[in-house]
Amino acid sequence: MADSSKRVLLAAPRGYCAGVDRAVVTVEKALDLYGPPVYVRKQIVHNKHVVTTLEKRGAIFVDETDEVPEGATVVFSAHGVAPVVHEEAKALSLRTIDATCPLVTKVHREAVRFADSDYDILLIGHEGHEEVVGTAGEAPEHIQLVDGPDDVANVTVRDPDKVVWLSQTTLSVDETMETVRRLRERFPSLQDPPSDDICYATQNRQLAVKQMAADCDLMIVVGSRNSSNSVRLVEVALEHGTRAGYLVDYAEEIDESWLEGVRTVGVTSGASVPELLVRGVLDYLAGHGFEDVQAVTAAEESLIFSLPNEIRRELKAAGMSDKMRHDASFADAGSLH
Repeated sequence: MADSSKRVLLAAPRGYCAGVDRAVVTVEKALDLYGPPVYVRKQIVHNKHVVTTLEKRGAIFVDETDEVPEGATVVFSAHGVAPVVHEEAKALSLRTIDATCPLVTKVHREAVRFADSDYDILLIGHEGHEEVVGTAGEAPEHIQLVDGPDDVANVTVRDPDKVVWLSQTTLSVDETMETVRRLRERFPSLQDPPSDDICYATQNRQLAVKQMAADCDLMIVVGSRNSSNSVRLVEVALEHGTRAGYLVDYAEEIDESWLEGVRTVGVTSGASVPELLVRGVLDYLAGHGFEDVQAVTAAEESLIFSLPNEIRRELKAAGMSDKMRHDASFADAGSLH
């Protein structure tokens, strides 16, 4: 029987963002058009389930461009790549499909523009993250990484009056603003990006968690450990009053002991997580008395990105639809909107 004192607060929005949807559909359509194998440089998005499902359809994930056979098809991941990667692909005569999220591309263009104007660019982000590597590669001689507020003391610039900050799109909003505050203390003329670099989906998912956190004894975030935006959701929950928070890829990873003494569980998912995985968590919780599910809506999302031009051209030539929709085979495997 359901325990009337137990409830789930379910965040909205959660899960797939427009950039992730575009990237996953890009790989699906490439497989339809060219047949397997289609190579993908790095994980197309940071989610274990999505990668495994695409591998079953014939996608081959590689770490570096030189692992792709000469003349083959390669998709660049949603996180973006540096110009040198495009050059490597050209040297191998690869058919390239760029699935970089348009919001990441925007940051790349900002980096190029400010570098052309000879600014020092302070890129706020996590060292080694694929998005940071790609953005920094646009103007390596002008960009230096600032890995959080504590890294501000290490920053040096040539001219304090020609400094701008940019950021990785999947960061904690609060921590990024604290980093900017400290940078501005050191460099009062610090310029802001022309528009917000942290993506709308990252901000909306964090906002929902903030609204829920103080009412939750436990927050379960569905997402992979290499997903920056998913990891941030756990941190945001703990910072805003949740007693405990955990990141899981699948419901099977939930430890029953987490539920001891818990009355309210918050549930959300990172921006690269299929909804089926969230449903699995809700089913698990229902089986432990948490059948009352209440939605917490922080924002409405309707943004859709067009598929990459390379795919749209090929689909048109083949008389196929370029509608942003997952194929039935992928949906059956669990990647539902």
